[in-house]
Amino acid sequence: MELNVNISPEVAAAAPDLQVLVVEAVVANPPTPDALWNEIQLAAGEIRAAMPMDQVNKRPAIAATRAACKALGKEPNRYRPSAEALCRRCVKGMELYRTLAIIDLINLVSIKTGHSIGGFDREAIVGDDLTLGVGREGEPYEAIGRGQLNIACLPVFRDAVGGVGTPTSDNDRTKLSEDTHRLLMTINCYAPHEVDETVALTERLLRQYASATDIRVRMAARP
Repeated sequence: MELNVNISPEVAAAAPDLQVLVVEAVVANPPTPDALWNEIQLAAGEIRAAMPMDQVNKRPAIAATRAACKALGKEPNRYRPSAEALCRRCVKGMELYRTLAIIDLINLVSIKTGHSIGGFDREAIVGDDLTLGVGREGEPYEAIGRGQLNIACLPVFRDAVGGVGTPTSDNDRTKLSEDTHRLLMTINCYAPHEVDETVALTERLLRQYASATDIRVRMAARP
């Protein structure tokens, strides 16, 4: 059954330009191959050469994500969007983490577009609905590699159990692993963008590095 992905009225009001691209596919998720890692290194070098540090948070997609978080009441300098954190590492010349193919190709799309992207094991999503709402004070959220994360006032995707993804970090419960065979991606486009280019890049990387089949792309429903 196709997952219903929806944007809540609260998030839609704070982010009027937001479009969420929903990507589902059947995949393999091996360790990152050299060819993909070379693409990532090239993209990181291009960001480092073209963008001073004080311009990273002014990239249109990153600035719009920060503005949405701020409109919801979250300080974006303390809880940076994942795309901003990645680009800052690139500009600093810090080594990026090399993990699994899908995780790293998601990072590559983020570096190139500035969009923060959720990557989930579809089989770990509970229920038939995923809704982008607003984090509540004290709401439990086990961020990957970070432990409990304060998601109050952050945009957060929730399934039937609870939060699975924010612009800052995805949840450990639904994380991608080598055993992932069904992928769910949410490409969170808070600023107007070239949808076709983003979709083409994502599909190309999934086919080339994750042996993806049955790729389905759609927009999340807005209120």
